[in-house]
Amino acid sequence: MTAQIDRSSPGNRSATPPIWERSRQRQKVLGTIVTYIVLFLGAIILMIPLFWMVSTSVKPQDQIYTFPIVWIPREIVWENYPQVFKSVDFARFLANSALISTFGIIGNVIGSSLAAYGFARFRFPGRTPLFVVMLSTMMVPEWVTMIPKFIIFKELGWLNTYLPLLVPHFFAQPFYTFLLRQFFLGIPKEIDEAARIDGASTLRVFWQIYLPLSNAALITVAIFAFFYHWNELLMPLIYLQSQELFPVALGVTSFISEQNQNFALMMAAALIAMAPLLIVFFLAQRLFIQGVVMTGVKG
Repeated sequence: MTAQIDRSSPGNRSATPPIWERSRQRQKVLGTIVTYIVLFLGAIILMIPLFWMVSTSVKPQDQIYTFPIVWIPREIVWENYPQVFKSVDFARFLANSALISTFGIIGNVIGSSLAAYGFARFRFPGRTPLFVVMLSTMMVPEWVTMIPKFIIFKELGWLNTYLPLLVPHFFAQPFYTFLLRQFFLGIPKEIDEAARIDGASTLRVFWQIYLPLSNAALITVAIFAFFYHWNELLMPLIYLQSQELFPVALGVTSFISEQNQNFALMMAAALIAMAPLLIVFFLAQRLFIQGVVMTGVKG
């Protein structure tokens, strides 16, 4: 008598997944494909102005105003870029922005990290309300305090200098303090206790333990600060009068007002000013994303 094979037993089941599971996998793959297509199209749309800027910066004048747009110029005019430096002292604008950005980064990192360390590790009355008040200042628009700050800096004799642009950033900035505080809260307190048992002071714990452990968060703050100071236009426009002190953002604005009919030189100047930002972003993109993720882990 032929034995009946039990096809319902686990050992005889087919390795093929059920229909509903295959359907779910297909839906997941289809959703991923649609997501990437939408992101790709969105990126293309957002890149159109940048591509037009790059294309215009190397066009001859007779191809700039043509319609339809000539995306790839028939003749590439690389001389537009040296012409920017010949038309105005653009190298000085870049050097001024580099100077402001360097000291701005140093000020933001030092001031905000000290404040964040205090809020994260010290216990004192009113710590939480004071931290909330500091964060609430982020909701105050910049132009609300513009006139009082201008009067203060005028009385101090700081007009037409870099001091109004740099000195305030050596004090705690709310956003950077928040980022660093979130990171410091994730460092185990046992490290503090072990260091204090060995005789380390508060500043030594901060300098030799917390800062080396916070490289990702500090780099994130430095990148944010660099982008802010390099792109800052309003404050230099208010406090600086001498053209030799202009940063690149204000220098490009002045250059555009002088070359309002020469779009090729205008776009070349804008690209030169934007190049350091793109370089920093692409070089530090991984560290930047890592720092943002790590500073938001603990609240």
